[in-house]
Amino acid sequence: MVSLPTVSYREQIKIWPQSGKHILAHYDAETIVVYQAYSPAIGKFAARRGYFGGDFKYSRMSWIKPNFLWMMYRSAWGTLQGQEVVLGIRLRKSFFDALLDQAVASSFPRGDGRFKDQTEWQQAVQQSDVRIQWDPDHDPTGKKCERRAVQLGLRGAALENYGKREALEIIDLSEFVAEQRPFAASWDQGELQTPVEQVYVPEDPQIGLKVGID
Repeated sequence: MVSLPTVSYREQIKIWPQSGKHILAHYDAETIVVYQAYSPAIGKFAARRGYFGGDFKYSRMSWIKPNFLWMMYRSAWGTLQGQEVVLGIRLRKSFFDALLDQAVASSFPRGDGRFKDQTEWQQAVQQSDVRIQWDPDHDPTGKKCERRAVQLGLRGAALENYGKREALEIIDLSEFVAEQRPFAASWDQGELQTPVEQVYVPEDPQIGLKVGID
């Protein structure tokens, strides 16, 4: 049994925005869940110990995704080599919002007015430990949606804090993913269950404006 509440995907999409940049996530009053997928050596270690260690490389940037189906697209429902163990990592919303506040676009954001030129953006990239990307969201079959989904790349101090100190819970979702995988292609029949997710808005509205949430 998965320890996150789930709902029929067919019903869930009725309340989601169909376009624009939105953070879809499972969250409550204090916490938010993000997803990653790793090899068994890394994933099982993290789920057992409650932190990232062993073969996990703190020298590399690590990407977190608050949207379950973006993780399913990226890992091919947990079937890609090195992404067989799907994890749900519960964080304090205050920590997640702090990551958003530090985030700098991974490519030069033309026309948004935040940087006067590419040089200023490159300086911001060098000074920040957090990258942000808005990518096309995907339905359970992998088809692109009009809606954009966010992912955050962590390195340096941000990754150290995330991996070693800030995870309140690390949930191995691999069995749940395997159970739901056969229903992905026929999701419109209503059998596919996914974690309950709603539009997430940072407590500080300035953070939402900064990262481009619609």
